[in-house]
Amino acid sequence: MRPLPRCVRSVRTVRTALMTMLVALASLAALVTTAGPAQADTLICDQFGITTIQGRYVVQNNRWGTSATQCVNATATGFELTRADGSVPTNGAPKSYPSVYNGCHYTNCSPGTSLPMRVNSISSAPSSISYGYVSNAVYNASYDIWLDPTPKTDGVSQTEIMIWFNRVGPINPIGSKTGTATVAGRSWEVWTGNNGSNDVISFVAPSAIASWSFDVMDFVDQAVTRGLAQESWYVTSVQAGFEPWENGAGLKVESFSSTVNGDGGGPGPGDPGTPAACRVTYATNSWPGGFTANVTVTNASATPVNGWRVVFGLPAGQRVTHAWNAVISPSSGTVTATNTASNAQIAANGSQSFGFQGTYSGTFAKPTQFSLNGTACAVA
Repeated sequence: MRPLPRCVRSVRTVRTALMTMLVALASLAALVTTAGPAQADTLICDQFGITTIQGRYVVQNNRWGTSATQCVNATATGFELTRADGSVPTNGAPKSYPSVYNGCHYTNCSPGTSLPMRVNSISSAPSSISYGYVSNAVYNASYDIWLDPTPKTDGVSQTEIMIWFNRVGPINPIGSKTGTATVAGRSWEVWTGNNGSNDVISFVAPSAIASWSFDVMDFVDQAVTRGLAQESWYVTSVQAGFEPWENGAGLKVESFSSTVNGDGGGPGPGDPGTPAACRVTYATNSWPGGFTANVTVTNASATPVNGWRVVFGLPAGQRVTHAWNAVISPSSGTVTATNTASNAQIAANGSQSFGFQGTYSGTFAKPTQFSLNGTACAVA
């Protein structure tokens, strides 16, 4: 066979080299896509900066006890404390509480949350958590459960349950050790006290727990049994994170999940928090790109409602920009309007009103379904 001309051989050599290079680049791209940082990662260094993960939980930096720099990197399933400068005395409060939560924290509620929910309306509250620890820091890994006599969405709730999954360094919970208990199949030290603004009951693991799936209500029941809460109170939020005193970079919540299931044989019709029936009137005024809505909620039952939450779904493209006579969170999708301190009661056969201003894209539409404290309402 005659050899190919040199020019043809050169073209084929170049083509082969190019194909080899393209395959190598494709493999590299696949490797970067697989092993590189997830697109959902968000770095937060603002003192009280937040972001949403999994479309339903809020990650917060929550650097409340120090002026030193702290940063968290929110991942698709949790977060990592990437920078935690400085230290504070170990006989006092920690530097911060970087955490992820389901529920409401200082008026910011996680998307689509069912919290606050009345304790005796909750059938179960399954949760799971996976932590990543470091040794060159002083900290606890704490899972917090907050309870209040009202469906509180702002400020500090009255009772805090702390589950210490890990304790590193010379630190102790608030108050004093008052005994031991077996809760959810595990043994715990029990500490009780008050930090000046709320009661605290802490369950401290005798050794580090890296991951666990459990029912939050097992610990809520303990608080009720010990007189630190009542069945008529509300679970306002569940939170998982760290309280660092010294350093803390590298601490991780690898994954977090929380679900609160209602209708567990709790209050029936006529209960002070659950109306037997309700009606909603939704009046709007719209213009290109914007609108206002005035919502009137009527308690069509013979007993008053003390503390109310109105849940409804904003049509796609709509977003709340300002609200009055209620706290509304989140700003789009399934939102929850919660009473303010001045309008918490809806009298028997009485009404309360709130309103908001918003923006929209596309065709303007109205929500079609509303509920008051879990009871579906007729829409006028």
